[in-house]
Amino acid sequence: MTPEQIAEWLSEHFAHVIPKSEKSETSYFVNPDSEMPSDTYFASVMEKNSDEDRASGLDREGVFRIDFGPGADAFEAMFGDVPARPAKGEIIEGPWNFATLDTIMPHPVYGWMGWMCVLNPSRTTFHKCKPLLESAHARAMDTVMKRLDGAA
Repeated sequence: MTPEQIAEWLSEHFAHVIPKSEKSETSYFVNPDSEMPSDTYFASVMEKNSDEDRASGLDREGVFRIDFGPGADAFEAMFGDVPARPAKGEIIEGPWNFATLDTIMPHPVYGWMGWMCVLNPSRTTFHKCKPLLESAHARAMDTVMKRLDGAA
């Protein structure tokens, strides 16, 4: 899979998706009818390291990471307890090698929030991500709908 193929799949399979690109990251937000002043994101594709996140080694040629937030229940079903929030500039503690390709794992920085990631997913691994992406999108839509209900 490529970042472009993932972007196409996200846009085709989810309602109200708004991609926003900045530097080397494209974040995928939901914002029905652009009613909210800010968006709620459910996935992103990172193609370079950031100052806060170098654990995945995205400075390697052709390496990218898709991130998604299916929540604590999905996280615990796959990995056990959600880890503690890391100190600023640090990564979560655990047995994971965050530079491993084609493996679903906790997000190195946001795993404490129930986020997961995979570097350079194959079609088989991306297929396994689809229900997790569906959960992430549903959670983001739920958050947006609650905000809209509160604004009414």
